[in-house]
Amino acid sequence: MKKVYCVLLVYGLFIHLFPASAQQPLARIRIKNTSEMERIAEVVEVKFTGLLTKINGAPFRVIETTNKKEIPYQLEFKGSDKPLNLLLQITILKPGQEITFDLISGQAAKPEPKTFARYVPERKDDFAWENDVIAFRMYGKALETASDNATGTDIWSKRTDKLVINKWYKENNYHTDLGEGMDYYQVGITLGAGDIAPFVKDSIILSKNYHYFKVLDNGPLRSTFQLGYDSWKAGDVDISATKTISLNAGSQMNRIEVKYNIKGGDQTDVVSGIVKRKDAGSIFLDEKNGVMGYWEPEVINKGIMGIGILTSNSKEMKMAKGHLLSRSSIQNNVPFVYYNGGAWNRAGRITTSAEWFNYLTDYKYKLDNPLVVTVEN
Repeated sequence: MKKVYCVLLVYGLFIHLFPASAQQPLARIRIKNTSEMERIAEVVEVKFTGLLTKINGAPFRVIETTNKKEIPYQLEFKGSDKPLNLLLQITILKPGQEITFDLISGQAAKPEPKTFARYVPERKDDFAWENDVIAFRMYGKALETASDNATGTDIWSKRTDKLVINKWYKENNYHTDLGEGMDYYQVGITLGAGDIAPFVKDSIILSKNYHYFKVLDNGPLRSTFQLGYDSWKAGDVDISATKTISLNAGSQMNRIEVKYNIKGGDQTDVVSGIVKRKDAGSIFLDEKNGVMGYWEPEVINKGIMGIGILTSNSKEMKMAKGHLLSRSSIQNNVPFVYYNGGAWNRAGRITTSAEWFNYLTDYKYKLDNPLVVTVEN
């Protein structure tokens, strides 16, 4: 016991005499906002290859150099056995402002998870994911033969920053708002809240539900997973698909990377879409900048959902086939990236159609003007 006590005493004395701010950093990361927009709670990628020789496999902490506070981080693997990115979440960066972080030797504090994703076998193969502001799910194979089968993206209305997926499924009462939110969004046999499908001869060709999955990363700042779809007929070609979906902490939007294996062709037209309700709502179509938004009609005692899609290569945006549609083309085995997501007015963050359409427009601007990251010795 005396030896252990002595070691702890020496270690404590070292930390007291040489706090993180006084230690020689392994590396310094600079993040600069060169855009004209304030950036708040944004998750930033730092390529880990630039840190490998500096870290050399040792545990490290990340210290914001201005206030000397430790901040949580995530090593992103994307299914690899080695980290590919270091993920950091900034607090706020004004236009032209720069912030620096030092990587210091030592064991990092355990971060509180802000994102989560999992396969839900107890609910007919659902796959559900969430962050601290919103939640989603996709439907699996077991639901295909059920009377309540649905095909598109589902969105859950949250008004808590806590992770609720496990709790809601366990309690099995998530269609009722008990103070944290609920699931009231109606999907059915549609694209729901921003799914994607081939568009052939002016028809949406839906696949069956996903048949396999793989979790690539699971928090605390980003969760990423893949959903696989068996081959289905789309006109004269057969298509199988993989969707890689990522959700960052603090974001209302998913990043969707779609890869089609097209047998019998080199490319196909696709539409990413939002199911339209019978009653009036507010619609925003900005084809030039790739922003499509829908502020749904209010559902009595449940509220209003805003749904959005962002894309960089939309050929056209229109209302057709009971949807708001953004049409693009996918090349055989070439990844196609777009974003979908939503917001609930009762969560209090975004409460009007104008706020939602501004959020979508600003989000697209930020995608087109990423924060500048540099790594120094």
